[in-house]
Amino acid sequence: MLKYSEKIKETAKRLLKEKTVDVFIGYRKGSVPMMNKPVLIADPDKVGQLYWDSFCGLNLCNYLTKRTGRIGIVANGCNSRNIVTHIIENQIKRDQLYIVGLPCEGMIDHRAVMRAVNDKEILDIQENGAQFVVKGPGLEETFEKEKFLQGNCATCTHRNPVIHDEMLGDPVKEQTGVAVYKDVEKIEEMDPEKKQGFFTRLISRCIRCYSCRNACPLCYCPTCFVDESKPQWVGKSIDPTDTMTFHFLRAYHCAGRCTDCGACERVCPMSISMRQFTKKLNKDSQALFSWEAGLTLDQRPPLDVYRPDDYNDFIR
Repeated sequence: MLKYSEKIKETAKRLLKEKTVDVFIGYRKGSVPMMNKPVLIADPDKVGQLYWDSFCGLNLCNYLTKRTGRIGIVANGCNSRNIVTHIIENQIKRDQLYIVGLPCEGMIDHRAVMRAVNDKEILDIQENGAQFVVKGPGLEETFEKEKFLQGNCATCTHRNPVIHDEMLGDPVKEQTGVAVYKDVEKIEEMDPEKKQGFFTRLISRCIRCYSCRNACPLCYCPTCFVDESKPQWVGKSIDPTDTMTFHFLRAYHCAGRCTDCGACERVCPMSISMRQFTKKLNKDSQALFSWEAGLTLDQRPPLDVYRPDDYNDFIR
């Protein structure tokens, strides 16, 4: 993964110098280990900030919405699929973008790393192929990357960008035979009372900080439903009913659009696995409509279209 850092810098510098783009969107190393963050660069002399490793887990498409001018952007599988969705939903135009594609081997779950070292202070992490070394005061341990992937990366079947103007590496082999919805199927087998209990426990720690909404590349409404006051759709407290309503409504807003990029879970300060909401809807979209979000510019999401011959068997 680290080998792409220099290629990204070279490409960004060329694009900015040649005036192919006005700004380049990528990642830079965070001030603390495992916390890389997005960066927008307009000056060719500042491309040295750009960086790429297995902790670039936030989705960059948040920084595309309604942006003007020509934009260069780093895109792995997740980012590229959300770029497709942004184009389809008229948040950005295709001819504004210069997409720099990157094959992805998955992002490391920083919380899993912290658990593995018993929450000891980490000062540095060095990647070496399929392994990474964690260093800190009295700490130096080597781990296998495959065992520490984010949940969405472990089951990802679209690691290569689906759309790009330039690729910085050879495509990686896509995962096959992955039980993408194994966790969802377990919940589907529960009776209604157990399902209710599962989701109640799932969101019981939620403090309504809205980090999941803010990190989600699909949440670009000018005014979110939770912020409306006339009418007020949902209460603003951490009352369990209000909290559940927020999570369910946000999930349904993402139905047929979510690429399971994992940004929502990555930023949650309470470590809530809210992908359990959206993954169920992804599974239904695939089963009912043979649809996966962000794979083509030629078709709109299933809940965004009307056809006279749509079946109506579900209406009672």
